[in-house]
Amino acid sequence: MTHTASYRRILHRMGYYDYQRGLIYHHINQEGWKAHHDHCRKFIIKAIDLFAPRKISILGSGWLMDLPLKEMSQKTDDICLIDIVHPPEVKSQTSGMKNVRLIEQDVSGGLIEEVWKKAGRRTFLNRLHSLDEILIPIYMPAEDPGLVISLNILTQLEILPEKLLRKKTLASDEAFMAFRRDIQTKHIDFLRNHNSVLISDTSEIISGPGKTKSERITAFTEIPSGRSKEEWIWDFDLTGYDFNRKRSVFKICAVVF
Repeated sequence: MTHTASYRRILHRMGYYDYQRGLIYHHINQEGWKAHHDHCRKFIIKAIDLFAPRKISILGSGWLMDLPLKEMSQKTDDICLIDIVHPPEVKSQTSGMKNVRLIEQDVSGGLIEEVWKKAGRRTFLNRLHSLDEILIPIYMPAEDPGLVISLNILTQLEILPEKLLRKKTLASDEAFMAFRRDIQTKHIDFLRNHNSVLISDTSEIISGPGKTKSERITAFTEIPSGRSKEEWIWDFDLTGYDFNRKRSVFKICAVVF
């Protein structure tokens, strides 16, 4: 399934294509990402061996950097890579894999279209007074998803919708925090209804000049303990990429539901 031309224009205006390209550019410059990707791949393979699913749906497949796609294709009959946009490189990489399907879909359940419809065309003079008009949906796949893997997307679902709404509404910081929490909670609710794997950051630890440190929470919803759980640190800015000379590391939580 691919998007219509009008929907692609919405994605462009909200910055999804630039955001996606920014991720691969950051990856190229960061050796610290390899350990995180290795952790993700190993955890996913263990979950697949546990469930032995005939079908797997990956929410937020992205650039496939953290996905053991080759090994997965040997362990199941049907793999659905689901993301808002699939890069041309991913389409080329998977074109010869007969049991891999690419689906372009908003895994927040339609939040992008909802935000654009309610706020996208507003100006500074007629901004929304609150976020009350924004209805946060729950993702509903068109078919049985099999084993669901939510891959480093829980805390990313709200980033670009929130960026737009910050410009188009008068909502408070507290309202935006509730907005993020509700989006994440809806995602967790969907996962709990299926055999699922969740891999997500839960907080960012920022080290600045003079050995100063601060921690920013990124997961605002409760993450269930599940059948099994692992945690690790993702060296996000290991090589000092950040122009402010700050270093970011993320606390990662991986759970099998």
